[in-house]
Amino acid sequence: MDIKYPIGKLNVPDEVTVEYLQEWLRKIETFSNRLRETVGTLNDQELSKTYRDGSWTVRQLVHHIADSQLNMYQRLKLALTDENAKVPAFDEEKWAIQPDTKLPVEASIKMLEGINERIVYLGNSLTEDQLVRYFTHQTNGKITVATKLAKLAWHEEHHLAHIKIALLQ
Repeated sequence: MDIKYPIGKLNVPDEVTVEYLQEWLRKIETFSNRLRETVGTLNDQELSKTYRDGSWTVRQLVHHIADSQLNMYQRLKLALTDENAKVPAFDEEKWAIQPDTKLPVEASIKMLEGINERIVYLGNSLTEDQLVRYFTHQTNGKITVATKLAKLAWHEEHHLAHIKIALLQ
């Protein structure tokens, strides 16, 4: 297993079917509960564990997941509402060391509950035409709504795997 990509790299099928979309939305819908089950009772020492040398702590990973979902949700909405929306990258490393990342992880889990509920509701209402709408990321170029939904699901699972690895250390 590649510890940097414990569930593998993001792989979006060329043709996104309703089945793929439903699978991604199911993962997103259940994520907050699964994350809370994994980290909800951890103490400060456990929240300070890392999955590899130089990686973020469990606490930073939880806050990063919420930060990323927030950014990706905004991008998803921009793709659905604007013509060729242009979005900036966000400096994940700088976000990971802001003072709010010292909050209890429950703050980010609550945030994820609301964001993910909205993502799932929105995702369940999308048409085929909406799945191919896109935004333009300043670094990564054009990204479709379908690809963004795949990444929303993958990203959470990717970091949940990192958290579980860290807790075994």
